[in-house]
Amino acid sequence: MESTININDINISIKQTGTGPEIGVSMVSSKKYLQYILEQLSDLDEISYRAMMGEYIIYYRSKIAGGIYDDRFLVKPVKAAMSMMPDAKMELPYEGAKEMILVENIENRKFLKELFEAMYDELPSPRKRK
Repeated sequence: MESTININDINISIKQTGTGPEIGVSMVSSKKYLQYILEQLSDLDEISYRAMMGEYIIYYRSKIAGGIYDDRFLVKPVKAAMSMMPDAKMELPYEGAKEMILVENIENRKFLKELFEAMYDELPSPRKRK
């Protein structure tokens, strides 16, 4: 059994395991940070997002490019992104996920535009829904 409560944009989950309770704490990304990132990406056409469990998935031309997790802007670790940010930190968006690249240069709109344009061809195509 698992219970989750949210206090001031902080999720606290308590899960009963065979060895006793397991407590997890995570932040929920703020809409203010989302709006800031969307504004920084506004020079690009076809940027969209989808809310998912307190976080935000960022799409570029219908492909998942990255997301906002705990008020951190992370992108998929494709070759173009790795070459444009060779010293960037790799971070987990959430427990159990694959590592993504932390984008720290979020103030530079020109850089973000060039980053997303360079990444596009390497991003996986959207899955076909049945």
